[in-house]
Amino acid sequence: MAVFFLAGCAETQLIVSTAKRLSGSTETTDSDRRTAGRYKIGSPYKIDDIWYYPKLDYAYSQTGIASWYGSKFHGRRTANGEIFDMNLISAAHRTLPLPSIVRVTNLNNGRSLKVRVNDRGPYARGRIIDLSRRTAQLLGFEQAGTATVQVSLLAPESRQLAASYGVVDAVENEPPRP
Repeated sequence: MAVFFLAGCAETQLIVSTAKRLSGSTETTDSDRRTAGRYKIGSPYKIDDIWYYPKLDYAYSQTGIASWYGSKFHGRRTANGEIFDMNLISAAHRTLPLPSIVRVTNLNNGRSLKVRVNDRGPYARGRIIDLSRRTAQLLGFEQAGTATVQVSLLAPESRQLAASYGVVDAVENEPPRP
């Protein structure tokens, strides 16, 4: 059993190493993203008669269906003002702070990545997160289109990211309901 675990770790390391090598000099740095983006939790909003309530929840963890998005949104601004690049590791979530860091694990193959959430979505019913095309490739479900995943907010990384935007002591809150 330990051999399979180690093989899985090696595979994940290979994926991460390959992603870094393939991204080359065209990769956007965190500094570049911050120049164009901003930190925000957001106000409640309604899409297709469903209300969503963005909030800071450091204990967030959910299992469900992930999908991916790509060329239709490539080069457009995300909900926090960054430029979406389908070839970078990023995600859209309905309620988490923007940006924040989550761990996404594909429960079908065990692959796992830390992913930057910088957009709102998905708005297809039954989905819990939309990932960039590159993220779907690395997690092994680009061809299938969807996968069952575990999504967990990484509190230390998300706090550090918020601090890099000048947010001090981001506090978990329950937004007012309209």
